[in-house]
Amino acid sequence: MWFVQQFLFAFLLFLFVSKYLKIRWKARSLPPGPPPFPLIGNLWTMSFNICPETLSKMAKLYGNIYTVWLGETPIIVLHGYKAVRNAIVTNSEEMSGRPVSNFMKDISNGKGIVVSNGHCWKQQRRFGMMTLRNLGLGKRGAESRIQEEAQNLVEILAAQNGKPIDVSSFIINSVANVISSIVFGHRFSIDDPTFQKLVAINQYLIDILGSKWGRLYDAFPWLMKHLPGPHQTAFKKKEHLCNFVRHEIKIHQQDKSPEEPDDLIYHYLAQITKTNGDPTSTFDMENLNQVVVDLFTAGTESTAITLEWAILLMLAYPNIQDKIHKELDKVLQDSSAITYEDRKRLPYTNAVIHEIQRFANIASVGVMRRNIKDITLDGYPIKKNTNVLPNLDSVLHDPHCWETPYKFNPEHFLDKDGNFKSNEAFLPFSAGHRICLGEQLARYELVIFFISLLRSFRFVLPENVTYVNTNYVLKVILKPHPYKVCIIQR
Repeated sequence: MWFVQQFLFAFLLFLFVSKYLKIRWKARSLPPGPPPFPLIGNLWTMSFNICPETLSKMAKLYGNIYTVWLGETPIIVLHGYKAVRNAIVTNSEEMSGRPVSNFMKDISNGKGIVVSNGHCWKQQRRFGMMTLRNLGLGKRGAESRIQEEAQNLVEILAAQNGKPIDVSSFIINSVANVISSIVFGHRFSIDDPTFQKLVAINQYLIDILGSKWGRLYDAFPWLMKHLPGPHQTAFKKKEHLCNFVRHEIKIHQQDKSPEEPDDLIYHYLAQITKTNGDPTSTFDMENLNQVVVDLFTAGTESTAITLEWAILLMLAYPNIQDKIHKELDKVLQDSSAITYEDRKRLPYTNAVIHEIQRFANIASVGVMRRNIKDITLDGYPIKKNTNVLPNLDSVLHDPHCWETPYKFNPEHFLDKDGNFKSNEAFLPFSAGHRICLGEQLARYELVIFFISLLRSFRFVLPENVTYVNTNYVLKVILKPHPYKVCIIQR
């Protein structure tokens, strides 16, 4: 027995030392960073989460390009506008790869748009962009769907009669119906239990992807696949979502496709037929299912959470809300539906919308890239297929680009005459070849929903509430802490 114990101890020590030496050898040519531990890398140092504050502290120690280790995988972190732009804009094509995160890969089977790579990604993304344009994004088609949901939301909130409510469920249902109408061709009643379950699954998957369980799965997939936990529940919920999408696809297949397809599923089915027999085609049922899931998931959470932040910030800064009301009353004197073009007549309101996206920054540190070719970043040679994290939070809070980076200040987007001005460091949707596919849809939604709400209501704190918590809850999307608001008709 003593001999066996000694042998096991010696074996584990050998394994520990060999893993450590392997990491140190691999780190020789990489940018500097915190010393990694064997097996877990820097996961312990980062509390098993990648949060903006931790990465910012590391940048102060190691510079604007440094290395952290997730398990035995090195991640090159880019900090600040200059470093991020050099990677994802100047080297856009070279940085167009997406790391195949173990959890995301297993959740999505490597299909769709978000986590696919190479030829498959190019075909699916090009189709997605083309289809959104064909469905009227930027024209009256999609805009009218957003206007309809914005008006429905106004009516629902007005019916609450100013009582203290948590507005999050109302918002997410309205935003989910926008993308539902584009993808499925129809909206849902907000009381529909199937719809409510889809929204709940959506939120669960978003939360688990950014959790400690997600990080552990990425680092130790061979172990986590066999251990119980919330990550196992995620796979079951994802399968339920896929089954729903399959059912919707089947209904579309049974119905006669219209001469002018009016939703994404009809367009995709037509594309499958069109490319049948083409050996280079990646258009098939598995990719269709995942593309729909990608768009429904991303198209719901991001805009809905941004609008939740918007209302919270109006509570925190009532003087800014007053200025918006004053501008809206002066410019929008009729009761017609809000259009995206209205933003051009509302420079202050437009500046506030942009500042909400910058200050709240739901994307946190952004999504990792992978270079598909050897490149050099800030003097460091980065070998092909290295994971690179362009830290978007460091761009949106870069003190070289923003006068008051950690204060909510709409003046960041206004010139001295009160006209709207853009800022090249405004990258909430990232940039380059992997820029968010739904950027234009999200811009339309934020303008139309926000202006519709502010034209109709004043948002005030419930009685005896004086503190507004503007700190975030760390998930894959940075969410506000739960809050209640009284919505008063104007």
